[in-house]
This record gives sequence, structure tokens and C-alpha cells, in this order.
Amino acid sequence: MNDYFYFESKIAAFLQMPKIQVDKVNTLGGHSDCVYTLERGASSQHFFSSGGDGVVALWDLNDIENGRMIVKVPSSVYALCYYQERDVLVIGQNFDGIHLVDIGRKKELGSIKLGTSAIFDIKVIKDRIFVGLANGEIHILDLKTLKTINVIKASDKSARSIAISEVNGHFAVGFSDNFIRIYALSDFSLVKEIEAHKISVFTVQYSPNQRYLVSGSRDAHLKIWNTQKGYELQESIVAHMFAINHLDFSPDGKHFVTCSMDKSIKVWDAETFKLLKVIDKARHAGHGTSINKVLWTNHNNLLLSASDDRSISIWDIKF
Repeated sequence: MNDYFYFESKIAAFLQMPKIQVDKVNTLGGHSDCVYTLERGASSQHFFSSGGDGVVALWDLNDIENGRMIVKVPSSVYALCYYQERDVLVIGQNFDGIHLVDIGRKKELGSIKLGTSAIFDIKVIKDRIFVGLANGEIHILDLKTLKTINVIKASDKSARSIAISEVNGHFAVGFSDNFIRIYALSDFSLVKEIEAHKISVFTVQYSPNQRYLVSGSRDAHLKIWNTQKGYELQESIVAHMFAINHLDFSPDGKHFVTCSMDKSIKVWDAETFKLLKVIDKARHAGHGTSINKVLWTNHNNLLLSASDDRSISIWDIKF
């Protein structure tokens, strides 16, 4: 009887979801291996992609058939970060280090080897590059000189994801030892350590209003941490069937999406954290394998998704 009421409540909740129209605009198939990462470009219609083939491509949503290769590196790329202030793309080449490319001049500015670990995430703020490595280290480097400012060794497990909040003066790092660690931007000191998930933390992201830190894990849970209450846990949601690989907020900050190894994208309300829509292969001709990255652009509100199936999908979401 309890199971009956549980499923009845689930059906009722589904029927109460607001009407959201999702249309698949296009599928891009320019990569020859898994697509692991997407990154914003200099303007709203531009974005970068890369993955297992080592190709870094630049795309224009107004001329989507004519994507062009920026550079090709010898090994896979999990992380890209575009720094608009200097028109520089930072590329994380696994097992080798980072490369800086001046996009306007189409010229490599420099590179530095950071040991032999995979690079899982890169963020740049105020000419400082933050790099999360598979050996558990976070390297902070000067973008102009590529000299090391600091190295944080917090764990023997991978530093998977980095999120920066200037408002809070913090950067958060999700690790494969199940912890999220919060550091001060001013001196890189440890502010708080949270045993956040049962297994690896794959993604962390501050909400646009900086009130929340949202985390997704290999345990398929989505967790909401209240930054105004010392990162107190506010919500814990069983969000997917398998690992949550990434999440991104809409340009207006009202919604966010998660993507998963279960091949689905889910759309959430950023204020109530309620599920609004499921985008998958059966209902929307979605991806057939793990979805690794999502990017919600400011260009006509188009959502991008990258997958192990070697493709990038473009979605038009209307509320």
C-alpha cells in the first residue's frame, strides 16, 4: 500500500510540472571521439568544444555548419576556460599541462607542464588560473607569467570541479574523496570542509545570486548548500539514475540544468529546486550515451550538451 501511494504522489508531481517546450535545433558531429567539455566564447553566439580527440573547436551559433579547429593537442582535453579580459583560451591537456592561446591572433602564448596528472577543471579570475588535477592538487598560476602562485594539496583523490564566488570571497572545489572544500580567494586558506556526498563530487557551481553552492555527484544526488548560513545543507535530491557529470544555470538565473551518465538532461527551478523537465533520447531524440557537459548560452537561450556519443546537441527551451 505504501508503494502505491508513493507512485501516486510521483505521478501527481509529474502532472503538476509546468509546460516547457523543448526542441532539438541541431546536432554537431565534428569530433572523432567523446566530447568532454564546452566553454563560452567572446560573444554569446560563440562557444568552444574539445574532448578525446584533442581537437579544440570554435563554433558560431549563427553559422553552425562552419566550426573551425583552433588547435589540436596530442592527448584528450577535459577542461577549457575562456578568459574574456585578455581574449585567451586556457586548454588543459591531460598528462601534460595547460596551454594559453590568444584567440584573436590565433597564437599560442605559452604552456606549462603540471606533472603527469589529468586536468579536470580550469577557472580564471583576475589573471589567476585555478587548475584542478587528478592527483588532488589545485594549482594557482599567474596568467601573464605562468609562474606558480600556490599549490594546494588537500587530498590524494582528484580535484574534479572548481567554482568561484567573488561576492563570497571563496572558491569551492569538489573532490573524489566525497568532500567539498571551501577556500578563501584572498590567501587560499581553507575556510570549510564538507563531507558532501557518498562518493566523488563531479561538479560544483555557485548560483548567479551567490546564495547557493550546488553540487552533483557520482552518487546521483544533487545537493544545495546555503552560502549565507555557512554552507549549511538546504536540499538533498535524488536527481538522476547515475552520476551527475555537470550542471549549468540559465542566463537569467531562474533555472539550471543537470546532465548525467544516465543519458538525460534535467531542467530545474533555481528557487524551489523542483524538477521541471526531463530531456532524453526517448522523448526528444537526445543523446544515446553519457552526457558530459552542458552549457546554457545567452544566444536565444539555447542550451548545448556534449556527450560520449561524439556529438554536441543544441536545444531550444521555451518556458
